[in-house]
Amino acid sequence: MISVEEAKNKIKADMPLMPPEQVSLSEALGRVLANDVVARRTQPPHAVSAMDGYAVQSNDVKNLPVTLKVVGHLPAGQSFEGSVGPGEAVRIFTGAAVPVGADTIIIQENTERNEGQVTVIDGDAPKGRFIRPAGLDFSEGDLLLSAGRILTARDIGLAAGMNVPWLSVRRRPRIAILATGDEIVMPGDPIGPNQIVSSNGPALAGFITALGGIPADLGIAPDSEDTLRVMAEGAKGADMLITCGGASVGDHDLVQKVLGKIGLEIDFWRIAMRPGKPLMFGHIGETRMLGLPGNPVSSLVCATIFLGPALNAMLGSTSEDAIFETANLATSLPENDEREDYLRASLQRNENGVPVVSPFNKQDSSVFSGLARADALIIREPFAPAINEGQQVRIMKLGGSVLSI
Repeated sequence: MISVEEAKNKIKADMPLMPPEQVSLSEALGRVLANDVVARRTQPPHAVSAMDGYAVQSNDVKNLPVTLKVVGHLPAGQSFEGSVGPGEAVRIFTGAAVPVGADTIIIQENTERNEGQVTVIDGDAPKGRFIRPAGLDFSEGDLLLSAGRILTARDIGLAAGMNVPWLSVRRRPRIAILATGDEIVMPGDPIGPNQIVSSNGPALAGFITALGGIPADLGIAPDSEDTLRVMAEGAKGADMLITCGGASVGDHDLVQKVLGKIGLEIDFWRIAMRPGKPLMFGHIGETRMLGLPGNPVSSLVCATIFLGPALNAMLGSTSEDAIFETANLATSLPENDEREDYLRASLQRNENGVPVVSPFNKQDSSVFSGLARADALIIREPFAPAINEGQQVRIMKLGGSVLSI
């Protein structure tokens, strides 16, 4: 058996970087930038008013009250052809370009209008007040979005403001999913007395989609060498094949045997962790192969620990593979054995705002409902000593991130 960290590093290092492709802004949400993006314009392109009011010369409003001649009307999107001289004012609205000659804005609440004149009755208006200078937001040529960034709605809005209509992003990895076993059936299908409903395919498809990949569910292969081989052929052209089950040492665990006949080369098999010991990684030609345990909890925990970082590597994402924190333990835990342990747990904050983590009583890897309601996984290193209530433990958060499951 190899360690979790060694397995993770081997998988990440072997992932191919997806080639770039161009998409429009409307298709860019959640995609990973392949290239840096620089502004194609200056924003604002010239000095603009930040308020509704009057554009004037600051020297004219040092002593109040003062009456000025209104020489123009300037809504946003228009320009004033003349200039503002001493004793003059231009009616201006938010976002309009500050006219030549004016160097401050009097807000309309501090004025009284009388036909062609305006009287400034209150407020300080030093030079530059309520004026947004050109380039306050950004200037042409500024690098504002860096390669490796997962694009959010804010990023897309910024790109639009930069006058960038297309973005170069990494192609989504195509991930084939193949479940195995006579004992499982698809949700909604007739269930025999000794069968269970498969949750791995839908769960992994959702996980892959959330992390920027394109899942292709190949279905469930029965415990038949010929059928498994034929169904595995459906992964041709995919960037990775994910199998669920059949990777252990039983007489019916056929994945290694069958896939070996179509070119599977094993890099490693078995990880010193719980849940998820029978994990396998290798290649079938150019297609990477990750063999996950058939147990639904083990499968999804292993996906979080290994498949998530693999997808990030394929996409060139600079986001964290997972969110690791520390929390106070709500109950004592015994010493651990030789396998790194991942305990499903709830995470809350006490009256002092300190995070407190509570491991669930049922840690059996068949309890999927526990994983579904878990906020975090408590990480117990191999041979970790017993730990008392209130001591700190390392956790991997499951909610509120791109890795949320």
